[in-house]
Amino acid sequence: MESTIQPISARSRTAFKTVAHGNKRAYEVTKRLFDIIFSLTVLLFFLPILALIAAAVVIDDFGNPFFIQKRVGKNGAIFRIIKFRSMYKNAEKQRYILEDSNLIKDGPIFKMKNDPRATRLGRLLRKTSLDELPQLINILMGDMSVVGPRPLIPSEQPQCGPEAKRLGVIPGLTGLWQVNGRNDTTYCEMMELDLKYIREKSFSLDLRIIWRTAGAVLRSKGAY
Repeated sequence: MESTIQPISARSRTAFKTVAHGNKRAYEVTKRLFDIIFSLTVLLFFLPILALIAAAVVIDDFGNPFFIQKRVGKNGAIFRIIKFRSMYKNAEKQRYILEDSNLIKDGPIFKMKNDPRATRLGRLLRKTSLDELPQLINILMGDMSVVGPRPLIPSEQPQCGPEAKRLGVIPGLTGLWQVNGRNDTTYCEMMELDLKYIREKSFSLDLRIIWRTAGAVLRSKGAY
């Protein structure tokens, strides 16, 4: 018996593309509205705590309480990420001295336990992820989202290959990497988790990641 399955017509393909584009646009609008409401609400609620942390950073190691660094955003745009400073001044210049202690052996990212460049308060801030709170300003400005691949510094961001797909989405404060081991994952595992998020991204997935992030932060999982 001959098959009765007919090829999809050009009109049907156009309709599918229209629906897909509409769903993508709806997701992007919903995500952006959520980012604005979430970041503004948390910033206002935690404003006194943010002020106390900033003052504590200055007392612990006199200087700018914020650490500002260039990161790669969507479509390769460079923006300045804002964090509470958790290391002594000029710590970036000392990184190359500590390269042998880098726990990430399969990629350009630098991570180490008991980093001697971290201040006493900085170790606590990093353990509790409180040093990340100022990035809510980046989210409010649109440079970042609550959920997405972690923004890398220019020298760490792949410019070609599958990993370059990270540049097609807005980077996030948290993501699949953060709730699946964080610093305990390898560079390749991190990239795989980011690509998985890009393939499967949806608002429901974002909400699940935010929920799991709260648990990961409370357990200090993979934070150091």
